[in-house]
Amino acid sequence: MTNLTQFMTAAADMRPTAIATIMGTRKRNWHEHRERVAKLADSLRKLGASAGDRVAILALNSDRYTEYYHAVWWAGAAVVPMNIRWTSVENAYSLNDSEAEILFVDKAFAPVVDEIRAECPKLKTVIYLDDGEVPEDMLAYEDLVDQGSLCDDAMRLGEDLAGLYYTGGTTGFPKGVMLPHRALWYNNLVMSKMTEARPESSYLHAGPMFHLADGCASGGLTAVGATHVYVPMFDIEGVVSTIETHGVTHTLMVPTMIGMLLNSDTFDPARLASLQYMTYGASPMPEGLLTDLIERVPDLNIIQGYGQTELAPIVSTLQPEFHVLGGNNSKLRSAGRPVPGTEVKIVDEDGNKVATGDVGEICARGMGAMQGYWKLEDQTAATLVDGWVHTGDGGYMDDDGFIFIADRMKDMIVTGGENVFSAEVESAISTHDAVAEVAVIGIPDDTWGEAVHAIIIPKEGMTPSTDEIVEHCRPLIANYKLPRSTELRADPLPLSGAGKVLKRDLRAPFWDGKARQVN
Repeated sequence: MTNLTQFMTAAADMRPTAIATIMGTRKRNWHEHRERVAKLADSLRKLGASAGDRVAILALNSDRYTEYYHAVWWAGAAVVPMNIRWTSVENAYSLNDSEAEILFVDKAFAPVVDEIRAECPKLKTVIYLDDGEVPEDMLAYEDLVDQGSLCDDAMRLGEDLAGLYYTGGTTGFPKGVMLPHRALWYNNLVMSKMTEARPESSYLHAGPMFHLADGCASGGLTAVGATHVYVPMFDIEGVVSTIETHGVTHTLMVPTMIGMLLNSDTFDPARLASLQYMTYGASPMPEGLLTDLIERVPDLNIIQGYGQTELAPIVSTLQPEFHVLGGNNSKLRSAGRPVPGTEVKIVDEDGNKVATGDVGEICARGMGAMQGYWKLEDQTAATLVDGWVHTGDGGYMDDDGFIFIADRMKDMIVTGGENVFSAEVESAISTHDAVAEVAVIGIPDDTWGEAVHAIIIPKEGMTPSTDEIVEHCRPLIANYKLPRSTELRADPLPLSGAGKVLKRDLRAPFWDGKARQVN
């Protein structure tokens, strides 16, 4: 049985009085957690959620976010975690595309509900997650828990849809990645093993819970009946004090968070004494930052995770024994080896395997593979070929089976742990009256890994500034997608024989001499 509710059920059976969740001063054990989940699932069914229906959430981190996940799966429906950094326009698109009729929101996003509702005619019910006064036309979360009955688990099967996880699209629109229970179940087990999770472990949700990386890492802790600890969003003192107060043993951070932590004036490694495992990923880790982390927190077990949403998400890990400085540390720049149960191959443009050490496209298959893109058969066929997910990342494997990322074949930028497809930004910029042509690329950035950079050919007599371009795009795309820099050019953009812009030529001057070529 590869049903995601089985981890929570096992935790409640084996460790009913052990602490399951800690949110501020609020604590609940695994028995309480399961009962609340079953009651909430019953209320969701009464609201119309049935097998395979999509139920969305737009909220900051909390214990109720975990209850949402488990209750939706218990009810037999599928989760749709919405990106808290997206604009209302982007989130309305994903709601309409997923056809979700139920949406959970917290007080941080309640103010945008009317705007979203106006664009989403199929949205019937909005559930307010927080305590206190409930906004008009919303249902109180705790009322639904109190009024629900202890219903039976839907016991969905491994190939049943568990969630739609929206990621940026090459066409300028987000696309929903269809992940079955099997894929998420497998990734949870992998991360439980890779991080040596134990019943006495505790995991801090430091990154946003809509991200699959957090769900994968934390799910491994549920599998052993460990404890989930939450901060609403990342802030240095909040994270450090929570680790210190609750003796947190495990967490996941993107490199940007790690940089903020280490560069803080108040950083004190002694306050992280309980922390045993830190997983990082979602964007490239600058070599200097990785060195700094290893030197300043020497007793910490550090794990790199490489993957993507289409693989739920883990493809490979670089385990702690390879995070060493000096001597033979040649693997430190790698993305590690494929995790158990996942096969990786490197192929050329014709789909043929290349020789060891040669660069090609990284492809992976295994239990974590997606079912496809929601309602996008052509894009599914192009990405999922004979069971192999074509990642769009260029790389090679060495003689020891370690993966090295060499290039990015997909037109995508990874900034601060978020994926930005150039087409989305180009689409927004191109609507500016002064823009004739535009190409968006990722350039190196010590803080964010990559920064969004726009190369613009302006219309005759026009000289749009970076500020003008940014303000024009602000209502159209999320803040992290906004260009951090622009440049105006008079010369035409370089084109291939097929008339496509040669992004690699545009990126090359910025990345020349960089040790880590994720460009």
